[in-house]
Amino acid sequence: MEKLQILLDINGNYFTIILLVVFYTMEQVLSTPFKFNKRPLHFFHNFLFFVSVFIATYFFSMFQVSSIDWLNQNEIGLLYLSNFPFWLKLLLGIALFDMTTYWCHRITHKVPLLWRIHRVHHSDTTMDSTTYFRIHPLELLVFGNANILAAAIFGLDLMALTLYFLILIPFAVFEHTNLHIPNWVDTTFGWIFVTPNLHKVHHSQDRHFTDSNFSDIFIVWDRIFGTYKYHPVNKIRYGLKDFDEDKKQTFLYQIKSPFINIHRISPEESDNSEQKPESTR
Repeated sequence: MEKLQILLDINGNYFTIILLVVFYTMEQVLSTPFKFNKRPLHFFHNFLFFVSVFIATYFFSMFQVSSIDWLNQNEIGLLYLSNFPFWLKLLLGIALFDMTTYWCHRITHKVPLLWRIHRVHHSDTTMDSTTYFRIHPLELLVFGNANILAAAIFGLDLMALTLYFLILIPFAVFEHTNLHIPNWVDTTFGWIFVTPNLHKVHHSQDRHFTDSNFSDIFIVWDRIFGTYKYHPVNKIRYGLKDFDEDKKQTFLYQIKSPFINIHRISPEESDNSEQKPESTR
C-alpha cells in the first residue's frame, strides 16, 4: 500500500512534461515516418494549448475531486454492493474509467456540439507528440464530467482515477509520437492495448477512419463494440480538410473554432485517396 501511495503522489504535470521532453527529443534524433516544415511554430501553438489546459485543469480538478470524494463518502455506485478485494476493485476501476472514456470519446464524434470542441484535437495536420496537448479547455468539462459519472455509476474512487491517469498519460503521449513503430507491436500488444499506429488511424483525414479506434488504453473496447479499424500508417493523411490552412492551425483560431460553424465532411462526401476500411484482424 505504501508503494502504491508513493506512485499516486507523483505530480501528473511534471510527469507529462518529462514524457514530452523524452519523446519530442526522440522525434528530433530518430528516423520518423514523415517530415514537416515550421516545426518550431507547430510546437509553439501546441504548447499554448498545454498552458491553457494546465490552467483549466487546476480549477476543474478541484470540482472533480470534491464530487468523487462526496460520492465515495456516501458509498454511491455498484462496486459498493460487492465484496471484491481492494486490488480487484482498483483494476476494475482503471478498466471502467477507460471504458467510460471510450464511450465519451465516441459520443464527441456523434454530437455536433461536442464535435465542435473535440475537432480541435483532430485539426492537427502534422501530428507529433505535442499533438497530445492540442485540446480545447472546454473539452475538460466533457471528459472530466464523464469521470464523475463513471464514479457515480460504478462506485469508483479517487485512487483508481489517479492510477488511471498515471497509466493514461504515457499511453496518450506515446500514441501521438512521430516515430517508426514496428508492425510486430501492433500484432502483439495491439490485440489488447492502443498502439501509436492504431491511434494514428483515428487521426486520419478520412472520416471512415476518424470515427474508429476511440480507445485510450485498451483497444479491446473498439474490438468489442465494433469500432476497430486498421490502416497502414504510411497511407494516412492527418488532420481535417476544413483546417488544412496555416491560419487555421494557430492557437487563437483553434480556441475560437468551436464557435464557428464549419461543415463536417461525411464519409459519403469524402473524396481523398485513402482506401475504405480494411478487414479487422
